[in-house]
Amino acid sequence: MSITILQRSPYGMRTIKLKNRYLYSLVSLLLVIPIVAGLSGYYVALHRSEMALVEQTTIDNWRKELTDQWHQLELAKRSSQQLLNALTAKMGMMQAHITRLDAAGERIVSVSGLDAKEFNFGEAPAIGGPENTSESQTMNIPQLLSSLNELDQQLDSRGQQLSVLESLLMDKHMGVERFISGRPIKKGWMSSFYGERNDPFTGKPAWHGGVDFAGKEGDKVYSTAAGVVSWVGDRYGYGLLIEINHGDGFVTRYGHNLKALVKKGEVVSKDQAISLMGNSGRSTGAHVHYEVLKNGKNINPQSYVNRRPKS
Repeated sequence: MSITILQRSPYGMRTIKLKNRYLYSLVSLLLVIPIVAGLSGYYVALHRSEMALVEQTTIDNWRKELTDQWHQLELAKRSSQQLLNALTAKMGMMQAHITRLDAAGERIVSVSGLDAKEFNFGEAPAIGGPENTSESQTMNIPQLLSSLNELDQQLDSRGQQLSVLESLLMDKHMGVERFISGRPIKKGWMSSFYGERNDPFTGKPAWHGGVDFAGKEGDKVYSTAAGVVSWVGDRYGYGLLIEINHGDGFVTRYGHNLKALVKKGEVVSKDQAISLMGNSGRSTGAHVHYEVLKNGKNINPQSYVNRRPKS
């Protein structure tokens, strides 16, 4: 079998005859080319599909990892904020302890007659000495909190010890004069009692934590017991207030003064003039607002006003 192919040329028509062996080769080639092309296209498409699947899986994994990281970051932020709040609260408590210790130290210096310049609690103590920085260690947050708790307990313990020492010193230097008794004025009358009353400004029922003694502006106000002046200054509602610590948890207050005659940290004796009666603060006229406190709580001053002093 043969195939004749006619081909036009400048020299006329040409004929090409393909014998059997060439014919078979041509036919085979024509059949193989489409198959190869189809297989090639199939494998290319399959490869592209697999690549797309791999890329999508990778993207999904990245997205999941990113979400997990954001979640972990948010948890870390919350944990850090909680630790910061705990540290802030602990620092506030320690500052309050230190303030009380400073006040107790100043009172003790005054009572004991020590040199106030030598024992100045308003200034940081001078410290120093060589340090080996190579042995310093980095402290983590839990260790820091533990150290702060331990230091806070030590401060509380020192405060209790100073209170005991203060009471002992007061007993030694003041003796029976620390016994609270009598009125804070020499002239005048009791114008308001302790307990429930009608507020003089609003007319509504209100609690009155002391007793009032009316008099003339400029009259002298006296300490009802020996002690150490722990406050001199304005305080809301009280006007110019003077506060005296008598030890054993007892404190007396004298409010609405015109002028103070004593200073904070000063040791006063019983019946010493401490101020001039006034009308400062939340007041309707010249008088002294007198309070007695035991361990920070108001108690009725009436029994102390009426009792006789110790001899």
